[in-house]
Amino acid sequence: MDSIKDLQPNIVWKNFYSLTQIPRPSKHEEKVVAFIKKFGEDLGLETIVDEIGNVIIRKPATPGYENRKCVILQAHIDMVPQKNSDKVHDFEKDPIITHIENGWVKADGTTLGSDNGLGASAAMAVLESKDLVHGPIEALFTIDEETGMTGANQLKPGVMQGDILLNMDSETEGELYVGCAGGIDTVGTFHTTKENVPAETTAYQIVVKGLKGGHSGMDINLGRANANKVMNALLMMGYENFGLRLATINGGSLRNAIPRESFAIVVVPNAKKNEFEAYVKEYETIVKEEFGDKEPDAAIYVEAASAPDFIIDAKSFCGLMTAVAQHPNGVIAMSKDFEGTTETSSNLAIVKSEGDTIMLASLQRSLVDASKDKLAEQIRKVLTNAGAEAVSSGSYPGWKPNIDSPILNTMKAVYKQLFNKEAKIMVVHAGLECGILGSKYPNWDMMSFGPTLVHPHSPDEALNIESVGLFWQFLTETLKNVPEK
Repeated sequence: MDSIKDLQPNIVWKNFYSLTQIPRPSKHEEKVVAFIKKFGEDLGLETIVDEIGNVIIRKPATPGYENRKCVILQAHIDMVPQKNSDKVHDFEKDPIITHIENGWVKADGTTLGSDNGLGASAAMAVLESKDLVHGPIEALFTIDEETGMTGANQLKPGVMQGDILLNMDSETEGELYVGCAGGIDTVGTFHTTKENVPAETTAYQIVVKGLKGGHSGMDINLGRANANKVMNALLMMGYENFGLRLATINGGSLRNAIPRESFAIVVVPNAKKNEFEAYVKEYETIVKEEFGDKEPDAAIYVEAASAPDFIIDAKSFCGLMTAVAQHPNGVIAMSKDFEGTTETSSNLAIVKSEGDTIMLASLQRSLVDASKDKLAEQIRKVLTNAGAEAVSSGSYPGWKPNIDSPILNTMKAVYKQLFNKEAKIMVVHAGLECGILGSKYPNWDMMSFGPTLVHPHSPDEALNIESVGLFWQFLTETLKNVPEK
């Protein structure tokens, strides 16, 4: 078996395969919106595309189940476009190439898009199935979840008719999520001036690569290296000990992905270049020792580069290094209510020079909205004290747990009956759309669940095949047991 189209349950996998063939990076969902719209219309179902691009498809109840509460099956149809630096792939044009490896589905050097393509595929499977038993169904396919939750934010109150929201964007089979973190973006901008390249210097490209990266919510507690922090420590040592000066820097690419790679063009005085080259080799060893088996493939090296036209002024360079060094990153606090769950975190996602500016972008998350806002304020102070302009935006609320949720009780009972074990009740440090959607539809009873996938938002993303079958079985049995109105 070498094609995911042959996997079981076939009704889910064939839809997921179709989605892998449609380019759908965040902010560029036009093709997949058209595909989902046609899918609903071809089934003869009521299909709506709202003003922002969300697709809503309604399916009537199975005869005899008309008195059940209406269930909204919700998933987002955009995906994170991450790839290895040596992989040639255009996320706006090229399909995702998949393969099967030891019980997992993976992609070839890119993100897979199972976040949240598998959830969308399951909703499609319910819509087209002629064998399932269920009450009224609404499927809500939202856009641009990964870079701003635009679809959820722009969904208008009164459009949806359902009573129960089943968000299918969680990432561990057997876990039922009843709450999630809120988030806020913080951006710092340094306005730089150009200086002439000093005489008697050698130009290098510094490369940090091979880090695992990952989802800035799900994986932030794993202690992985942040490429921007790794690069900055090297630049600081290079500046202090070898007279290094910076021309350009480009680290990370997405606010919700832990940065895996960073690249910088620098110049070093000829008199210090041998010492500098030796130190970079030493620094790679230091990083590998610091992170051990968490970053076994970490690589830090220098290579010859063409001389840049200019370098960044010393004041801006020093401000940048100070800001990155002092910028909170990683786990800030653990939850007191949910053992082992991150409560508050920050991800220094992007450090990038362009023209006469250097931009630092980060994402703060917290299960406690006040803690999220306080952390963003702290980061803004770090940035402004270092000489940057700073602004926070795009704040979205967390989802407060409701342990007395009727659908939670139903799904706990269904899971125990199906698999003879208890489902785990969890909150997730990642941002789900439930908080935003629930603020627009406060009457909804909400739950989030899904199959098992690992390393989302990175080219190591992998979807567990067995868990998809268990997830599908659980979903369909839940629909059969939805409470009456």
